[in-house]
Amino acid sequence: MKFLRFIVEKKEYFGILKDDKVYAINGEIFNNDFEYTGENFNLEEIEFLPPCQVPNIIALGLNYKEHAEEGWQKVPEYPIIFLKATTSLTGHLSPIILPKEAPDEVDYECELVIVIGKKCKNVEEKEAKNYIFGYTCGNDVSARDCQLKKDKQWARGKSFDTFCPVGPYIETEIDPTNLKIKTILNGKVMQDSNTSNMIFNPYKIVSYLSKQMTLLPGTIILTGTPSGVGFARKPPIFLREGDIVEIEIEKIGRLKNFVVKEK
Repeated sequence: MKFLRFIVEKKEYFGILKDDKVYAINGEIFNNDFEYTGENFNLEEIEFLPPCQVPNIIALGLNYKEHAEEGWQKVPEYPIIFLKATTSLTGHLSPIILPKEAPDEVDYECELVIVIGKKCKNVEEKEAKNYIFGYTCGNDVSARDCQLKKDKQWARGKSFDTFCPVGPYIETEIDPTNLKIKTILNGKVMQDSNTSNMIFNPYKIVSYLSKQMTLLPGTIILTGTPSGVGFARKPPIFLREGDIVEIEIEKIGRLKNFVVKEK
């Protein structure tokens, strides 16, 4: 089932996508306690929002061996965790804004995103599936000059406004361990991999994180990006005003965003 969050005529809704129609619902999606309102919309009528309300954004670095190697990093023994500001969230068909503070080396990163469905603490890997509501597409947009040169840590470079596009939908009925994943920049495939290439699979990630911190319903976890990012290319390729960035994950959909400069 594909869940989404959207606006029509200034009113916010949750909904379910069926056969290219969006059916509005009322209630609590994480508890499966909702009902249809009787309203439905065409996709062209809606403004997409991030598909759930998010209390925390947790992310992993270097979770694909090839990406670690292209960045001249060691393959990690344990998950490398960082946080992104919740104000970095944006939705499908919304702009990615190149910030005035750091507009020149902004990079893309396609990522499978876990959405937590119920409060999760000290969970074993074999139980982790029971705490996951579903999965969506994400783009861990990163200002590489802040991350790698100026700050030499990741918080600022990963947390500018609009640097966490997610969506369009949360898919609740897939196996996350074998999905094709791509970044498409202006029609050209830049990253092309499979979630089976992750060093730590989603269940290991949720179990590990739950032993460090409480995962609340709606928490999203970006699970790392495969090789092919812009800063590792020769010459490097960074996002520029007018670019169109799409993140495509098999069985979930395609997250599309437009790049603009901060005014």
